[in-house]
Amino acid sequence: MVKRALWRSRSQRDYLTDALTLLPGWIREGRQLKRTLILDDTQHAALTERVKIVADAVHVRPELRRLDGHTQIKIGAPDEDTITENVVTLAARIEDVYRSVTSAD
Repeated sequence: MVKRALWRSRSQRDYLTDALTLLPGWIREGRQLKRTLILDDTQHAALTERVKIVADAVHVRPELRRLDGHTQIKIGAPDEDTITENVVTLAARIEDVYRSVTSAD
């Protein structure tokens, strides 16, 4: 079990750096992770439905928004102290869903 204290120390920065290296396309902006995906409307709808299920499981509420053929995703609350492990987990799961939705074509 990972202790929460690690997330507020130097180890947190190392962990987030490693995690973001494994999550191409995701960027850290303050206390949030962000990603923009190119999806058509059908793919966006499929992604949104699947992400809701995963988000409920990890107790994180992502912000998904459709804009000009792109799906913009933000995970993490700006008022939180730090990016939690659940936020990183959700980002990884969204990558899995994205690959699944786009490989169905």
